[in-house]
Amino acid sequence: MNCSRRLGCLFLLLANSRSISADDAIPFSPGFDIAKVAALAQSLPSRSWEFGTAAEALLELYNPELSVFGENPFPVAASSPSSVKALAYVAEKITIGYTGLSNGNGATGDPASLGVSAIMLGKTDDKFSDAADVQFAYLVDDAPRYSNGAISQRAAKPVLWADFMYMAPPFMAFYAAESGNMTLLQETYKQCGLYRDVLQSKGQGLWKHIVGPEAADPGHWSTGNGWAAAGMARVLATILRAPAAQGAGWRDGAVSDLSGWIREILDAAMDAPLDGGLLRNYIDDTTSAHGFGEIAGSALLASVAYRMAALQPGAFGAAYIEWADGIRAELGTGGHVKASGVVSPAVNPLNWQDTKKDTSGSPEGQAMVVLMYAAWRDCVLAGTCQRKQPTQTTEAELAAQTSNASRSRCPIRKSQRRAQRAFRRAQHARRMRHS
Repeated sequence: MNCSRRLGCLFLLLANSRSISADDAIPFSPGFDIAKVAALAQSLPSRSWEFGTAAEALLELYNPELSVFGENPFPVAASSPSSVKALAYVAEKITIGYTGLSNGNGATGDPASLGVSAIMLGKTDDKFSDAADVQFAYLVDDAPRYSNGAISQRAAKPVLWADFMYMAPPFMAFYAAESGNMTLLQETYKQCGLYRDVLQSKGQGLWKHIVGPEAADPGHWSTGNGWAAAGMARVLATILRAPAAQGAGWRDGAVSDLSGWIREILDAAMDAPLDGGLLRNYIDDTTSAHGFGEIAGSALLASVAYRMAALQPGAFGAAYIEWADGIRAELGTGGHVKASGVVSPAVNPLNWQDTKKDTSGSPEGQAMVVLMYAAWRDCVLAGTCQRKQPTQTTEAELAAQTSNASRSRCPIRKSQRRAQRAFRRAQHARRMRHS
């Protein structure tokens, strides 16, 4: 099948709300076998936030039209879990408890990372929608609050973690948008600002990792900054897509604020010295072993740059895309991806100050690389980013590059335009089916 037809078929498949094959979801090569990376993103997790992050990565890879980065994610469609890979994966990972969706092991936000999936599953199974209701109520009514009103990441004491931003606010925003409750959607945006007020290092743009009476970490952890920026990007996309928010008086201010807060983090990351083409585990640490080049934070922040280039192209121009392309190229050419799909070096996600580089496979790191790929692919298909092939390949990609060589001969601009037209037609047909 030629390239233009492949991309047109891709969008038709996406609009039909069915999980697509790896071949169709991966029309461009990043220089390594992203399907194997995604397979490990599914098999390695064992904790609630890892399951939630993997589910979001699978959704954005295989069913991007159902994610908040799709054109019309609301109202949420009733999709059979068997037809949506992310839902089939996460349905058996959710353990419904008294606070909602999972045992958070003392964390309020981690189980909420499963919330978007629960809302989607709840369209065909009430137990999941009921659990999402309980989870939301726990966050807004029962979880501890920091002195400024920010919802705590920890259940026992008011402690703020940058990680929380990817776990709870995207769920809260999705829940509010789907229910049409604009007061709650505005409150979610305000929560992002309350977190920034405490965690941002003034004048630097970067966020501290943890502030509070336990486990304090004032360092600028790259993965934590990725969690914060990526979470706010999902909240921003939700506000942009929520039908009930279109005429809200606070909407323009929220869009401006969230875009600015994300840009602060990206600008600081882009100005930071790299280590071997990657962001350092602690972004500005150039003097200790904690500052090694690391794949998780690098990939997640690159994904944010791609998403923002598509969401807000006027504010996130070529410099952001070029920086993200550099991270993606390093992952594709720097020997970071094994034949098995393991991406390294990664930080130990349970001990972010561990100076030993993890080369066995980080559950969240694998998912973040998938998120980066999906964001880049969507940015290319939107006509905002360019398809740039890495100049080298990893051992895992050599055979695939050979067999797929014919795909790269097609003119990408023509295929993008045809794919966009097909996508718009299919989206219209889908809206008519669900109206």
